Amino acid sequence: MRVVTTNYACTAGIRATDNSRNRVLVLLLTLCALTALFATATPAVAADTPTRAAYLADRLRENPVHVTDQLPREVPRSTAPDFARLAKKTGVPTYVLVLPMQTSTDAKQLLGAVHDRLGRDGLYVLIEGTDVAEATAYGVRAPTDAAITVTQYELAYDAGPLLSFERFVDVIAQGEKKAASRAEAARERYRDDEPAEMYIGPSDRQNQSFLTGILLTGVPLSILLTAAFARRGRTGKPALRLLVPGAALLSAAAIALTAPVVFDETRSSAARPPTPAEMSARVERVAAGLKQDPVYADPESPRVLDARQLDRLHERIRDFRRSDGGGPVYVSLVPQTPESESAGDADLFAAAVHAKVGGDGVYVVADPDDGTIDVYNHGLRLDSNRLSFDLPDSVALGDSRADEADDHLLGERLDRLMTFLDETPRTDRPQSEPAPAAAPRAADENTLPALYSTDFWPGLFVGAFAALLLTGLVAGATWIVRGLLRRRSPVPEPFDRLPFTAPTEPSTSYLRHTAYAELIALNAEFTDPDNRGGRAWDHLDAALLLVDGDPGRARQPGTDPATLVAVIVLARAGRAALTGRAANLCCGVNPLHGPAAHRHHVRVSTEGNRRRLLPVCAPCRDTAVAEPGGIPGRLLKLPDPALGNTRLPYYDITDGPLTAVPDGIARLVDKVRGTAGVP
Repeated sequence: MRVVTTNYACTAGIRATDNSRNRVLVLLLTLCALTALFATATPAVAADTPTRAAYLADRLRENPVHVTDQLPREVPRSTAPDFARLAKKTGVPTYVLVLPMQTSTDAKQLLGAVHDRLGRDGLYVLIEGTDVAEATAYGVRAPTDAAITVTQYELAYDAGPLLSFERFVDVIAQGEKKAASRAEAARERYRDDEPAEMYIGPSDRQNQSFLTGILLTGVPLSILLTAAFARRGRTGKPALRLLVPGAALLSAAAIALTAPVVFDETRSSAARPPTPAEMSARVERVAAGLKQDPVYADPESPRVLDARQLDRLHERIRDFRRSDGGGPVYVSLVPQTPESESAGDADLFAAAVHAKVGGDGVYVVADPDDGTIDVYNHGLRLDSNRLSFDLPDSVALGDSRADEADDHLLGERLDRLMTFLDETPRTDRPQSEPAPAAAPRAADENTLPALYSTDFWPGLFVGAFAALLLTGLVAGATWIVRGLLRRRSPVPEPFDRLPFTAPTEPSTSYLRHTAYAELIALNAEFTDPDNRGGRAWDHLDAALLLVDGDPGRARQPGTDPATLVAVIVLARAGRAALTGRAANLCCGVNPLHGPAAHRHHVRVSTEGNRRRLLPVCAPCRDTAVAEPGGIPGRLLKLPDPALGNTRLPYYDITDGPLTAVPDGIARLVDKVRGTAGVP
């Protein structure tokens, strides 16, 4: 209809004109028609899809508290009444959104957009994951900044969303003056020391069990063996001979009864167990959407595909379905978090969605938050090995451009994925992915094992063994002698020990000693000039450039800590290359941890939720998954020359070669050579 109207308007304007003007107006007529045509050609699914803010406003219109179905392991939807009960204590209309944490989201802007669409004044609160991320008051008075400050400072990172919101509400209810005073007091009290953790993890319980086992056998046996050693060659009274076993038995009973009282923790998190319905809600929502449309965009996440890209993707999916050996393609644009029903496992999520959809096809899981793309074949005649192992990293993980873009260039990368599917070889028979391993049971995930289990039994043997080692003085002397020998003849530490022994705030003397030891060890491998070459030699050559070709300069004053760390990283990468280990990445959390194998989004600040995509070693990866708040404490911190003794993360205190560590060893080598002017 708009095309006809435009044509009429344009036609009316060309009456009684000369030929030249006619040609110009005809051209304008054509452009008007094309504009109207493209305006009406937008796919219906894109036009009908509500914006994120509109979707959330609709949820708040139904209920002033909206708890996402994407975090059942941490914040099950059954907690909504508890949030609502707490919200009433603010004294003003309060609207609460509990959503997954998303690094690309401007929380204040989101709350403003939700308020505009809902059209109701009040206090709007956004909880991302387990923290109160943002709060804004519209048309009411509420000390939101002070309340957020108190919540961040007074509570441990593992307090949980309900306790965090409860503390937030308490401060809001105090009024502006008292809230401001409390916020200032919280800053002063916890400026240097964070509140103690409220819960322990499974590894802490294993340590408790292990210690209990050691004490239960070590203390009584030590009493018996020490007494036996003291009575050696002597005869004692029968009463004394009975007193020692009695004391040993009494100590064992005291330990057995006291340990459960001291180690009385039963849960590792504030999260309550979700119901089966809560664990399946998101999968059912996504599956229902895919039955209607092969591309499902999570309405709680920022949109990463515009109308043109969505139209293009639908067209490619239709073409692939009609191709020889092709079939349906289902694309889920849904974040994958450890708190979800699949515990962040895209394979498990895709398998669950496939079971609910009930149709064979290629299932694509694209994370709008971190930009990863995973592809799984369920029942099509496609070479699944090619999908699993030959998918380019630029498609699956993205490149530097994708990391910097808010939408991770998912539209462009999904288009390349469809080309990859078109070119994937067809097979004689349908293939399917093997059944993925089940995710941990949510009911058991936050329940600590019994104290007298797990490592308690090994602890019994260790305690007995420790009691036999009455020659501890000899062992201590041996340790001292070995330490002195190591100082005189420096030997680098084994790679497997590096993540556990590397300091987070190393002294300059430690860096000098370590850099010298690593350089000497690597340099010794190239005494024969004919052996020089390859990656290991390139790493050694770059390390030597940093010390002007003399390993001895590493031990001398004048070389700054950042340069010494770069020398250590290059030398260790060279040693790793010589042993056949993967040496392309170094741990970006602490480069002194040595080689890394994977990249992971990690939390790099104790304040807020700032994250970075860094290569991580195995222990740092485990920490990032199980205890994200522990990563800032593992970051390598070096003294900032401009701030005296103040230490900052290594990538913030220098613009030298060390800043290239997160990008890989090859980039570090290039930057060293570029700084030294070596081609």
